[in-house]
Amino acid sequence: MIYLLDANVLIDAERDYYTMERVPEFWDWLLHLADSGQAKLPIEVLEELSRGQREDPLVMWVKRHKAALLWTGEAVIGNVRRAVNEGYAADLTEDELQKLGADPFLLAHALSMDGSITLVTMEVSKPRRERANRHLPDVCKTLGVPCIDTFELLRRLNFRTDWRNTLRLGRRP
Repeated sequence: MIYLLDANVLIDAERDYYTMERVPEFWDWLLHLADSGQAKLPIEVLEELSRGQREDPLVMWVKRHKAALLWTGEAVIGNVRRAVNEGYAADLTEDELQKLGADPFLLAHALSMDGSITLVTMEVSKPRRERANRHLPDVCKTLGVPCIDTFELLRRLNFRTDWRNTLRLGRRP
């Protein structure tokens, strides 16, 4: 299984849960997952994250590790259209399309891989929202794309602050 990360996974982790200064093990673990091909970011998400200010620790981390983090698959334009038309609305305005950010590309990558990609986002389901206001978990449900949050990713891949020790002992972290 490959996990494609939404920008908010990294933004929320750095801001709220696993700051680089206090929990560097989390960030090393993410890099380990990226190096092993288990967790990646599509170019659209990397670009979204890289637009920040130069001194921001997250922006610097993303730029420094871009090669490891980058998902090399291409977003098939037909799947981007399908994500927008079926997941949000077929008649979105330009402003609404801009509001979607990288989400249609995340979805397109997952649609191209027939269930072998799970999207990871910190957005929560809000099924009553419509059009460009729909949240990623609800759009994923509509399109049949697996979707989890960061905490489920941690459970599934058994994140521990001593994950390196478990690797040395030959156990899966």
